Parts: sequence; C-alpha cells; structure tokens
Amino acid sequence: MQRLLKTYLTVLCALCATGTLDAAPELPLPDRPIQVQEREEDSVRVSLVTFYPGSEPHNIWGHSEIRVQQGPVDLYFNYGVFDFQAPAFMWRFMLGKTDYICQPVPRAYATMGMEGRRMIEQELNLPQDKAIMVKNFLWNNAQPENCVYRYKFLSDNCSTRPRDIIEMAAGEGLEYPQLYREGTTYRAILSHYCQNYAWERFGINLVLGWDADTTITNRAAMFIPMKLMDAVAGATIKTDSVEMPLVKATTVPIDASTAGLVKPPTPWYLSPQAFALLVLLLSLSITARDWKRRDIWRWYDSLLFTVGGLAGCILFFLIFFSTHEATSPNINIVWLNPLLLLLAVLPWFKKCRRLSCWLHAANALVVLLLMLLWPEQPQSGEWAFFPLMASLVMRSAINVLVGSQTTRGPTSK
Repeated sequence: MQRLLKTYLTVLCALCATGTLDAAPELPLPDRPIQVQEREEDSVRVSLVTFYPGSEPHNIWGHSEIRVQQGPVDLYFNYGVFDFQAPAFMWRFMLGKTDYICQPVPRAYATMGMEGRRMIEQELNLPQDKAIMVKNFLWNNAQPENCVYRYKFLSDNCSTRPRDIIEMAAGEGLEYPQLYREGTTYRAILSHYCQNYAWERFGINLVLGWDADTTITNRAAMFIPMKLMDAVAGATIKTDSVEMPLVKATTVPIDASTAGLVKPPTPWYLSPQAFALLVLLLSLSITARDWKRRDIWRWYDSLLFTVGGLAGCILFFLIFFSTHEATSPNINIVWLNPLLLLLAVLPWFKKCRRLSCWLHAANALVVLLLMLLWPEQPQSGEWAFFPLMASLVMRSAINVLVGSQTTRGPTSK
C-alpha cells in the first residue's frame, strides 16, 4: 500500500514536472518583475539555457530557460515556477489544472537548486530587432497579469515555451535537424530518461494511456529540454540570400557529467519486475494450496484485490476527472479498476457468494482476454504488468472453481 501511494504521488509529480524546475522556496515570487535600469545603447543578447537531468523524479528530464542580457540587465526567464501557496494547489495539481508561472530570475539565483548539474548556454544568432522583440515579449509575459499559464507536460512546458519564442524570433526560415527516427513515441522518449528509475517508469507506463504511443513529430520531441538543446544546436536560419546557424556561441557555465546527475539503476531485486514475479509465485503457491484443500484463503485475496482496486481508483480518477495529458483513454483500466474492491469484500459474506462468483468469472475472462489480445491493442506497457494480471486471473478462477465450498476465515451472517 505504501509503495502504491508513493508511486502514485511520484508519478503525479513527474507528470506535472516534465522538463520543469521546482519553485525555489528561497526565491519569493515578486509582486512585479524585477526592475533594472536599461541603456538603449547596449545590445541585447538572447540565449537558450539548458540544465541536464537531476537526481530526483521531478527533474530527470532536465530544464530549459531563456537568458536575456542587455548592459546591466541579466535575467533568466523561467517557465517552470509554481506557487505552493496558491489556493487549492494540491487539489488542482491532482486534477491536472496546474498553473505555472513565467518568472525572471536574476543571475545570482540562476543556478539555485542546480548544483552538480551540467549547464549549457547557447547564444542565439539573432539580429538586434529580433533580440529586442524577444526581450520585450518575455518582459511583458512575466508581468503578473500575464505570467500564469496552464501547464501541459507534453505540449506546453518549460521547454516548449522557449521553443515557441525562438521560432517566433527566427521566423519561417528556421530549419531543425532530424532528432528521432520515424516511429518514435512520447512513451519511448519518457522511458529513455526513466531507465534508471524503474518504479517511476512503471508508474508512468501504468497511468499514461495510448495517446502516449502516438508517433512524435520532430518539433514535438522538443518537449524534452535536452532535445530542444540538440535541435537548436543543429538548426539553421535560411533567407533568400544566406543561410546561417541559429547558435552564435555555446558555453558551459557548469561543466558536470553529460549523463546528468542521475541515480544508479534500481537493483533488480527492488524492481517492479521482481515484485511482480514475487506476487505471481505467491499466488501460484496459495492457489495450489487452495485447490488441494478445496477452500479459499480470503485474506490473501482481500489484500491483492484491495491493492488492485485502489490502483484502479487512481486510473479511474485520471481517466475521467483529471485533465493531465495522455492519461485517457487507458487500457490498464481493464485489469485495474475500482470493481476489484468488491472482489476483496464480497467473498466474506455468505449472501454475496453467488454475486462474488459471477464477478470473479467476469474478471478472470476479461483480464485473460486482455493478456491474449494485448499485442493487438495500441497501448504499450511494462512486462511486469503480465505477472500481476496473471495473478488476478488465477485468484478469480480459483474463487469460481472452489467458491461454492467452505472457505477459511470469519464469515458474516
């Protein structure tokens, strides 16, 4: 139960922080953006700043900002800030109605919370009129009446916002290099950055539906900060008479590992796969015992179906109530759904035995069909799902076959 709750909260944090930076508690949100005296004679320089992945689930995708310099002005515009003190923040967070803020951060605070993470700065090759346009746009966007936007972890985050601004400045002549081979999906990209985080990958694959298996376009892949950085590095701006690189100069203010500040891989014995196999072996053992003795160990079933039912409640909430991207439709609701809670409770009541047997029969049939037809449906998953599905099928089947006989444990009259 504790692992389920932790995975759920971690996944929600991950979905609401793909490519973002946490709000730094030491840096208060100002009533108005910081005012700095500008000099018209100073040229404007605009740079894309990329921080490599961190070590926590909410920052394993890295982070992007736009830096604007003009004389004494040196600000990093961060689209990954959120306010924990906002009214009903956690409830809106769970619903997917997550409001993020564009905040200008002074140079002195730019690397706060980024210790140990590689930092790349790419100065853009923009003419002054375009650079000034970017500066004015960002400054206006950071005003209190304009700074809040509805965050979407795949299509509107701290990486896609800088991408859109760069495209606005570069114009129609901007051309990107090809980032991915044809057929790459959102899920494949997310899984790549979760390769050392087995439980986070398991949770994301559980809650993301088949929209995450949509083939991604070259531009859409830039929802990941690292891919935006790669695209900008190879991009060119074409006009009628000249072609020039988008990046004028690249610097490395923080020279750390190119792999990012990631944790070591989850040990195999603590992975979801190991857990799923353990559940399957335990289910096999208990089912063999129940078949031999012709009675059901309902304590085990209550635990198994309660955990499955609670996971189903999470999926149900994300599918029908949350506005998080790519969580609906989700085929996993077939084998993890709130009705499993009934299978955890009904067998304890004699008057409900017949209903319980029918529900167990339906559950075994539906989940078994899902397992057999899985390759034919559009959604990818984890192979750890299958031992868990097999356990549910096995326990429902034994309840149908032996359910009409005497069972162990207290019985309500």
